Formats: sequence, C-alpha cells, structure tokens
Amino acid sequence: MKKITVLSLILMLAMTAFVGCGGGSGADEDTVRIGVFEPASGDNGAGGKQEVLGIQYANSVQPTVEIDGKEYKVELVIVDNESDNSKAVTAAESLVSQDVSIVLGSYGSGVSIAAADTFAKAGMPAVGVSCTNPQVTADCDVYFRICFLDPFQGTVLANYAYENGMRKAYCLSKLGDDYSVGLVNYFVEAFKELGGEVVEEQFPDKNSDFTSYVANAKKAGCDVFFSPVSTEAAALIIDQAEAQSLGMPILAGDTWDSNVITGAAKGKNVEIVVTTFYQEGGNPEFDEGIKAWFDENPEAVTNNGGNTDLAAVTALGYDAYFVALEAFKAAGSTDPADILKVLPTLEVTGLVCGDVSFNETGDANKSEAFVKKCNTEDGTWEFIKKQTAN
Repeated sequence: MKKITVLSLILMLAMTAFVGCGGGSGADEDTVRIGVFEPASGDNGAGGKQEVLGIQYANSVQPTVEIDGKEYKVELVIVDNESDNSKAVTAAESLVSQDVSIVLGSYGSGVSIAAADTFAKAGMPAVGVSCTNPQVTADCDVYFRICFLDPFQGTVLANYAYENGMRKAYCLSKLGDDYSVGLVNYFVEAFKELGGEVVEEQFPDKNSDFTSYVANAKKAGCDVFFSPVSTEAAALIIDQAEAQSLGMPILAGDTWDSNVITGAAKGKNVEIVVTTFYQEGGNPEFDEGIKAWFDENPEAVTNNGGNTDLAAVTALGYDAYFVALEAFKAAGSTDPADILKVLPTLEVTGLVCGDVSFNETGDANKSEAFVKKCNTEDGTWEFIKKQTAN
C-alpha cells in the first residue's frame, strides 16, 4: 500500500476543505467529474489525442456510474497540458479548481512528473495511463498508473535486440526529456549487461534536422538504432533513415506505436520494431466497438490521425476510465480523499490491456509487453510476440 505521510494527509484535508466537501459534485449534484490531463498540442499532441479518444469512447459506452446506491452522470473535464512541463502545472491547477474527483493522464512522463506536486497538495488521486517513467509515482503519494514501467520496457527492448543478433546499439534521446532519456538509460544498462556495446547521443529541444545523427549511427558501425522519442521527431528520423539508407533496424518504445509512425514509414525501406501495451485484434469486441464509434464521429477520426487504426494508448485510455469507475464504486463516494483511500487495494479485471492492481508504489502489476513490427508496404503494425523482461 502507498505510504501517505501525516503532513501529506494534513495538506490533503486542508485542500479538500478549500475546494468544498464531496469533490466532483460540481454544479449538478447528480454528476461526477473525471479530469483528463493530456496533451492536445506540442510534441506529444498526437499521442495525447489518441489517449483521450479511448477515455471518450469509454464514456460513451458507460456514461453513468452507481455510487453508494445513487446513479451519477460521468462528465469528462479535459485540459491541454501542451506537452510542456511548465504549462502542465497550470493545467493541473485548472483541474483541481474544477471540482473533479479523480484525474486520468498523462501521455508523456515529463508533464506527469511536473504536475504531481500540484495533485499531491490538493489530495487529488491521479491515475497515469501511459506515463512509464518511474519518477511519476516514486515521489508522489497520490499518483498511480495502469501501464508497465520503463525499466521493464527497456529490458524487454534490450533482450529483443540481443536475441536477434544486434551487438552494437546507437541510442538517441532528447536532451532534458524524462521519457526518452530514462528509457534509453534503462535500455543501455540492460544491453550492456547482456554484452552489447553502446553509442549514445542527445539532440536539443526543437531540433528538426536528424541528418547528422543517422550519419553518426552508420559511421559508428552500429547494427541497431534505438530512439524512443516523440512521434514528431520519429517521423523526421524515419525520413532520414530512408534518405541515407540507414541499413539497420530502428527500435523504439510505446511512443512510436502510432499511425503517425506507420504513415511516415509506409513505402520506405526501413525496419521499425516497437514495444507497446496492446495490439489491434487482441480484443475484437473493443476493436469493433471503437471503430463503429469512429465511423459516427468524424472529429474522433481526425484526432486519431485521419484513420481508424488503433493505438495502444487508446486502449489504455479506455481501461483507465473503467478503473476510475471502479474506484468510485469501491469508495462509495465522489470525494477525492475517499477515492485515494481505496486505490492501493483496488483490483479491476476484464480490461482490454489486462487486469489492473497496484503495488506499494502505485504502479501496475504488469509483466508483459507487445512487440510489433511496422509493415511498410501497407502501413500497418504486425504482431511479433508478447515478451517479458526475462
């Protein structure tokens, strides 16, 4: 169970009193509010929109919840954290002020880490969807998450590379980015332990030219290019890989699991392998349902990148919504403090991406990742296998 200090409890109670008892009641006492803390703009805007789509679809499937014998309408309060750590704090403060009962998000570990203190001071329970950096929950008593973590993901990727004959890895991350820097570090540690050799570089914020980085990977004689960066940077890397005939597989983590990547890679002579949370086809009922929802919602299709291909973060967003509903039921209350009490022992089954329960840090007990490869002929993802860290 998460350890909550006396000081933390005092702060939570003080903030609860400030915003009003029974958080989430809002203007309508029959409505409970779920805050959605996600990027709709910036480097991670494409992924954030796809994560939100899963939450919105889930809300359309189950728009009400029974709490302590009373039915409530569930309202989503969505804010854009702009993929920016400083603006994330303002977005988090906005959610707290709008009387939400629980927060879901964010796509992007950096903004989640940046907002954690705001949620903690308010006693606001937050459930991360795809923020995989360990620091999200490590120093924050109110943050939980339903995805696997980067130490696990980095080891899975390193194992995959080494098992497939790759011995020298070029690793490229974005300077100052919690997610890419962290995941590269975990990959490097695991890859070196296996006997692999590593060449590391970082690119600065707002960089749009990856010519030299691709050239350096080739010059160093590497046999795998690992760069778990944003989809915006990824598309540029793919272009350069094609232009310079990279000649080695590209590995990445969950951020590359997007139709932005398959679209950028379609028709190009590149090999891309990623680890992620879900593969389309894994739950036909979910797949068919959300695609039918897409067909009825042109704006949703636009936010999904212009087609109905499913990103794993969309499936995770769907699951996160139902974790929130189960937390309401278990608490028998819309009060954030009551919800926070039940989260450590909450267990939710029957979800699209697997059952959810939490360890003492608030992280999901998950031990498998999907490995898939981009089919560059038709621009789709092909399932390779499920893999553990061992």
